[in-house]
Amino acid sequence: MWLLLSSSFLWTFCAQGLLLPDSIEPLVQQQTQREAPSQVHYRVAVLANYGVIKSIARWQPLMNYLTQHVPNASFEVVPLDFNHMNEQLLSGQVQFVVTNPGHYFNMSSDFPISWLATMKSDKHHGNTFAIGATIIVRNDSSLMTLDDLSGHSVVASDPSALGGYQAALGLINSKGYSTNNFFSNVTFVGFPLEPLIYHVRDGTAEIAITPFCTFEQMVEEGYINPSNFRVINDVTPEGYDCAVSTSLYPNWSFASSDAVPLNVRTDITRALLSISANHPASIAGQNSGWAAPISQFEVIKLFTQLDIESNKIPVHLQVWQWIKLNQKWGFGLLGLFFIATIYHLWLEYRFRQKSEHLVNTERQLKNKALQLERLQSAAILGEIGAGLAHELNQPIAAITQYSEGGMVEQANNVGENSVQYQLLNKIHQQSIRAGEIVHRIRGLLQRKNEENTEFYVHEQLKVTIELLEHEFKSHNIKLSTQLTNTDIKLTGDKVGFCQVLINVLKNAVDAMSERDISSEITNRILIESHSVDNTLQLKIYDNGIGLTCSADDFKTTFFSTKENGLGLGLAICNDVIMSFGGKISLSKCEDDPDSPWQTGCRVLIELPINR
Repeated sequence: MWLLLSSSFLWTFCAQGLLLPDSIEPLVQQQTQREAPSQVHYRVAVLANYGVIKSIARWQPLMNYLTQHVPNASFEVVPLDFNHMNEQLLSGQVQFVVTNPGHYFNMSSDFPISWLATMKSDKHHGNTFAIGATIIVRNDSSLMTLDDLSGHSVVASDPSALGGYQAALGLINSKGYSTNNFFSNVTFVGFPLEPLIYHVRDGTAEIAITPFCTFEQMVEEGYINPSNFRVINDVTPEGYDCAVSTSLYPNWSFASSDAVPLNVRTDITRALLSISANHPASIAGQNSGWAAPISQFEVIKLFTQLDIESNKIPVHLQVWQWIKLNQKWGFGLLGLFFIATIYHLWLEYRFRQKSEHLVNTERQLKNKALQLERLQSAAILGEIGAGLAHELNQPIAAITQYSEGGMVEQANNVGENSVQYQLLNKIHQQSIRAGEIVHRIRGLLQRKNEENTEFYVHEQLKVTIELLEHEFKSHNIKLSTQLTNTDIKLTGDKVGFCQVLINVLKNAVDAMSERDISSEITNRILIESHSVDNTLQLKIYDNGIGLTCSADDFKTTFFSTKENGLGLGLAICNDVIMSFGGKISLSKCEDDPDSPWQTGCRVLIELPINR
């Protein structure tokens, strides 16, 4: 029974087996008709510590090996330094990196990368701890111990190199020294590494910090003579083939960007772990194959002790990385920031325009208010002046008539040579002059043009001095004149010109009277006149207290430094002199090289002379 069933089962199986190739053939044809998956090209960045050419020769065989063992993928080696490796990894130009664990640790905080495998050294019995620093000096150097290195110059490859500068800093820190100022000068020469020892050999640097086994490799290649150099703080572990000055850290790692598909990373890890020590790629790569990733505890401990921050990528690269990961939001925010910046600048520009306009408007309003105040004062003064001129005109006319009648009486009874007659004549002349002044004030208030008459300058100056003669005597003022060309004539307001001279001399008298009474300085006034280029220059010097504010302020209406002054004298003088086509100016005597003394004030009146 069982035999029949078994025979029936075998017969059925064989029949189906004979029919199997015919039934599968159409499926195989369908598979061959489909397109094969396209091959993806990957770029692997390696740290070019011995230059580009040597790095390509060392790592390209491994790339070829991966191309053969990773389906649908090809690999290319790209030798780079630390900074360019970060930039190209960020921009997506490279997808894998082969670097030391210190650099990997720094990158891991800025880039999404995964550690696939750790390289086993071709020396030291394939040990995976093969990163460290060797401190080298010349054999004839006086530096013997680590303590002797303080205050000397040193060369290193890169501040981010774990197998070199950072490992040496860890050693210095472990001895209790400060890492900030231990060396007098640190020079980073970059890659390749051979020039580090050349600097010590040639005497351009006292100390070289080289990666582990760099010294032995240069000796092996015949670049240097080992007897010319000495290793400082040699702590080479047992079984190791190279001298080292510091602790040892995990070897180089093969890391991948997280943008690479998981199946590709898995295939690469499987291929790396399966490569043998005697494989051509391992021999060319100067390693004994690859092992599972080693713990980074020692590297983290070193960085913690030194408080070394990760090599942060530039801010613009960080922003670009975020924009690439969040393109829609990134470019939107970037555009919004650009628009907001332009709008802010435009608002600031408009605000400044409005602010300047408001400031100018406020300044104009203040000027208008000041002008209005002055006009109001002038209007009040005009009303008072008109009233005074009207009231004074009658007594002055009476004085003129009485003096004239007295002169006639004296001439008939005594004669014109009497003292009384001369006194009455002076009163008569001054009353006539006072009447002319009042007439001029009334004309000024009524906006009438002054009568232009021709007169001699020095005659009016003589009259003015005679009028103020009593003032000069009462203040013990010594007046002197230096006049030239006494026949100079002017055409204009004669009374106004005389008024200017009186005002200027009266101000000089007041300036000297304000001086300390106990002062033993003799009061002096000097009047000079001479013509230059058809222009009369009349200078009046005094040795009083001088100018107490800006010279232009004295010409301002209602400005006065006197306690009871109205501030109209020099303002009127300025208007009168300008009516002659001239100008009046004030300055300190010390500013005039021709001044007879250094204290006091100088008044300069410049008038065009009649042709």
